[in-house]
Amino acid sequence: MSNPTAPADAAQLKDIVAHAKEYGFVFQSSEIYDGLAAVYDYGPNGVELKNNLKRLWWEAMTQLHDNVVGLDAAIFMDPRTWEASGHVAGFNDPLIDNLDSKKRYRADVLLEEKAAEYEKAGDPARGAALTAEMGRLLTANDLAGVRQLIINEDILCPVSGTGKWTEVRQFNLMFSTQGSAVDSDAPPVYLRPETAQGIFVNFLNVQKSARQKIPFGIAQIGKAFRNEIVARQFIFRMREFEQMEMQFFVRPGTEGAWYDTWKAARRRFHEAVGLSPAKLRFHDHDKLAHYAKAAVDIEYEFPFGFKEIEGIHSRGDFDLTQHQTLSRKKQQYFDADIDPGTGKAYGNYIPFVVETSVGADRLFLATLCEAFAEETITEGEGEAQQTKTRTFLKLHPALAPIKAAIFPLVRKDGMPEKAQQIFDDLRFDFRVTVEEKDAIGKRYTRQDLIGTPFCIVVDGQTLEDDTVTVRDRDTRAQTRMPISALRAYIAEAVSFRRIFEKL
Repeated sequence: MSNPTAPADAAQLKDIVAHAKEYGFVFQSSEIYDGLAAVYDYGPNGVELKNNLKRLWWEAMTQLHDNVVGLDAAIFMDPRTWEASGHVAGFNDPLIDNLDSKKRYRADVLLEEKAAEYEKAGDPARGAALTAEMGRLLTANDLAGVRQLIINEDILCPVSGTGKWTEVRQFNLMFSTQGSAVDSDAPPVYLRPETAQGIFVNFLNVQKSARQKIPFGIAQIGKAFRNEIVARQFIFRMREFEQMEMQFFVRPGTEGAWYDTWKAARRRFHEAVGLSPAKLRFHDHDKLAHYAKAAVDIEYEFPFGFKEIEGIHSRGDFDLTQHQTLSRKKQQYFDADIDPGTGKAYGNYIPFVVETSVGADRLFLATLCEAFAEETITEGEGEAQQTKTRTFLKLHPALAPIKAAIFPLVRKDGMPEKAQQIFDDLRFDFRVTVEEKDAIGKRYTRQDLIGTPFCIVVDGQTLEDDTVTVRDRDTRAQTRMPISALRAYIAEAVSFRRIFEKL
């Protein structure tokens, strides 16, 4: 018997971080050299979970939509790309230092955290007013006003506890490197700060080669790099991260309807992968980019509060127009469909864009936080009965790093060999493992801690009738079934179809 599973927010971030390291999900990069700040490596179980999330997103975009195709653009791009996009001149964070602690902070983050405090204290109107005022000041590039707002709100340095702040200044977030090994005067080449521009510069290449008609989308998964000064909260904010983006090109005038469509679709995706609806919310942007018509974040309630995991933006024709201007190459699309208002073809125009952009690492962290579960269970009977806390990862079976673990009950009597036969049969379809070491209870616990949905036990009866006991991770219920039924049983539970049906 057991008590209900504890909510995900009962776990502190430190518990998640410790679990991620101990069980092979995430390691600090270069840890033997004391680590590189805000850079992380994914371990054996982490890379499986992350790859499953990426593959799920990819297939949900390109397989379920006949008008979305894929792209894998290079990280290095012509430097003029970032001039056209505005990153060279305007990709900045407002930074402020505390004179006593010498610590550096993002001014907007300090204000956002203060607004979150008001919301938690039951005064959401005051928090919203603070966020709106911050947005107004940043839009006007009034950095002195931002500093004064911090002072007026009596925001103190978490380290020194004082409010002795420097002036606010802007810091460009792009990493740059030398563009030529032989020409020292060559312009710098940037590590891309976003993956979207690789899609925009390939708009016509993809449209023509894939024979797509408006509306259509281009999806991409790839690394991006930002020189974050304030990188924290584990893998939530990193200097090297992975984005899963889709740019959807539409006829001007239809972008509003498509924005609403993708906003709803993306919310359904996060619920389908297992994130609690109660822990998801939309947050409309108070500060819009000058080219944007609308922007909203899908936020998840992490142990450190609601934070963005995905953004949906109506970008207008800004990006393609900018690239057309700077490259002097037309980025127009010829639309042969008939405009019912004029009775003529729509003709040439630069499409508008609706963007969906989800952070693979943030989705990974949200999934890990959601799955981290603890429950009180009672084992044994009579005087031998004992109560203990069980910790496990309640991952959707389709996302679990390992789908099934096969346990010979003892390491003799032909049971290990039979377990190996089952492994050899299932390994072509699923990620499975064989484990022989320690008592069966300890083996269950190890698999629970990495989220394995099924444990298959080979015992004496197996050798007689080719049946095994299958133990369910979440309920701990045990079912006896023929070995011949295992493939279909596991396949039904771990299929992406179970998730796709909810979309």
